[in-house]
Amino acid sequence: MTTPESIEPQYTLLTAVARLDELRVRESLAGAGSDAEALDRTGLLELLALSEVVARKAAYGRQLTIRAAREAGASWSQIGAALGTSKQAAWEAHTRWIDTQAAVHGQPGRMGFDEADVAQARAVAGSPDEG
Repeated sequence: MTTPESIEPQYTLLTAVARLDELRVRESLAGAGSDAEALDRTGLLELLALSEVVARKAAYGRQLTIRAAREAGASWSQIGAALGTSKQAAWEAHTRWIDTQAAVHGQPGRMGFDEADVAQARAVAGSPDEG
């Protein structure tokens, strides 16, 4: 069965996006009358799973970039503006991500954050009112 977990290790964000785009183009051509391009059930399920893989990898990359921006001195107001949201919402999403990384630490196939990583990530995140 095709699941995000089964295919995620095969792809970087770039290669997942390329494969997703390839499948989306095939599917859109099928809608334009080219049955030769139509995806079968397996292809459609791969397309769905790839959509989730891309979303996960992009979200993870976003959080790493937020962390790097904080390390470079960006305020939560600046980060919120770059994300099109408030500083509070950006900070809350980032701290939830840190919590998730702590929760998955030690799970098979997942890296996550150990206690030292969590402490460092929380120190970098600070509070939403810190510059």
